[in-house]
Amino acid sequence: MPSLSRQLAQWVANLRYEDLPPAVIDRAKGVTLHSLASVLLGSKSAGGKQAVQLITDEEAGVRKGATIMVDGTRATKGGAAYANSEMAMAGGKLDSFRMLTHPGTSIVPGAFVAAEVAGAAGKDFLTGLAAGYEVMERMAADFIPTVMSRGFHAGPVFGIFGPAVAAAKILRLTEDQVNSTIALCASLAAGNLEGPRGGGKALREGGAVRNAMLAVALAQQGHVAGETVLEGDAGFYHAYTGNNQGRLTYSFVGDTRASLEKIAANLGKDWMFLETLYRIYSTAGYNIAHIDVTAKLCEEHDIRYENVDRVEAVVNWLETQYPSPAFPSRREDLNAKPGSTAYFTAWGVAKRGFPVLRGQGSDGGAGKDDPPEVLDLMKRVTIIPSHRMTLFGPRFTIYTRDGKSYTKQSTGREFMWDFNEEARRIRDVIPGLPIPAAQFESIIATCRDLDRHERADALIKLTLKQA
Repeated sequence: MPSLSRQLAQWVANLRYEDLPPAVIDRAKGVTLHSLASVLLGSKSAGGKQAVQLITDEEAGVRKGATIMVDGTRATKGGAAYANSEMAMAGGKLDSFRMLTHPGTSIVPGAFVAAEVAGAAGKDFLTGLAAGYEVMERMAADFIPTVMSRGFHAGPVFGIFGPAVAAAKILRLTEDQVNSTIALCASLAAGNLEGPRGGGKALREGGAVRNAMLAVALAQQGHVAGETVLEGDAGFYHAYTGNNQGRLTYSFVGDTRASLEKIAANLGKDWMFLETLYRIYSTAGYNIAHIDVTAKLCEEHDIRYENVDRVEAVVNWLETQYPSPAFPSRREDLNAKPGSTAYFTAWGVAKRGFPVLRGQGSDGGAGKDDPPEVLDLMKRVTIIPSHRMTLFGPRFTIYTRDGKSYTKQSTGREFMWDFNEEARRIRDVIPGLPIPAAQFESIIATCRDLDRHERADALIKLTLKQA
């Protein structure tokens, strides 16, 4: 049996655009648009500006490399990827996979660097992007809570593999080179949770994608990184999960064991990439259903704020203890305050939505001119942890003052929409962008028809501020 990295590398090297199902192509276009919107928003933030300044100060005068989006400065491939990733994270419009990873913040910047360097066509970009998402998410899927419980942040730890695979595919690396790229990522993967717990700021996917570009460059130069780096006795899974037998400390669904063999099973047939959802609001991903699903429930039954007595939400228990039950910094089931899950539930019920441009980060800009109805109602929202609820799929019950109750069960798939829905909803960010509305419409149109474009990096140029 070939090693795990070898099985993944064989699939990546042989993957063709024609092998991608229509739904996968559609999702690849959608996550590209979503990420570009976040980069544009993030370019105006303090964090985004700081990242761009860091790279331009360190790397001014680079003749070969890649472009920092919005700003237009050329930097090293790793530097440009870092700055673009940091802007994407700062913009708050992230995609999300199984709650604790945001693949697009590293994969999309890495793929664009490779596409620009290679002059890659849209079809090649989309193929590399799909490969990067699929490999990263398969590697991460069952292991995210266990990795988090050991003090690592699963986002950057797994986030290095996606952009490295995407770039390797776009740059047409051989199977052996892709294998080495994956193996090198195991040595360069990093991400720790203690910094934010001690009042600091985490180094997230920006660091991961910068290291991913290093892994690709080393593999291109012929660095051979080994065959069993993922599943070996001293390999990646042993280091980050504590064993290489698939034993789990925590699980989203209560399992105590996962299968390493399953990671490469049915590649190209079963697409985990399609589980990637859109985090349209600038808040923790597990809060988005609390906004949209409660708003829908109120709309369906014409429930008004003044008639609501209380609200109950039964949620997956891991959504109540961020970042991990091993050392939670937020207990969503115990605290009803601005920025909490109860707060966003109250927004959905009282206001039937949440402003897409409001705030950034996990609190969604809480505390800034909050409506009194929201602040009142959040005190009457009860969050109930459950080991049976699916991720991002809470069950809501609204009790009204006339003694009636109304219940709606979300599925966890409400935010896995197609490109047309993504384009419709992401347009709400236009008033906050640093470019004209017409220019953003050109980005939407280019993403929609990306597989017909000879140069994927046309999208990079469309982020730049026009003279």
